[in-house]
Amino acid sequence: MNQEVDNQDLKATTERILAVKQIHEDDLLSKPNVVGVAMGYRQTSGLPTETLALVVMVTHKVPQSALSPEDQIPNSLEGIPIDVQEVGEISAH
Repeated sequence: MNQEVDNQDLKATTERILAVKQIHEDDLLSKPNVVGVAMGYRQTSGLPTETLALVVMVTHKVPQSALSPEDQIPNSLEGIPIDVQEVGEISAH
């Protein structure tokens, strides 16, 4: 595969994810336990995959059944996958 095409695809994907992040970040940050939103790689069993996603960082994961519908984080936004990652409390030192 052509490296230049790969770089163009990566750039387009990155720009798309950052645009979706900008549109939805405030809403995501208003949900319980959410402490950050970033672009990153989706994780499976704690290990990164090759799939870029919108990463929603939470202090701790809660079963969706314990959240009201408006507090649930969707699996994707505008076709961009969302990965909820538990990061604990974030503080500046």
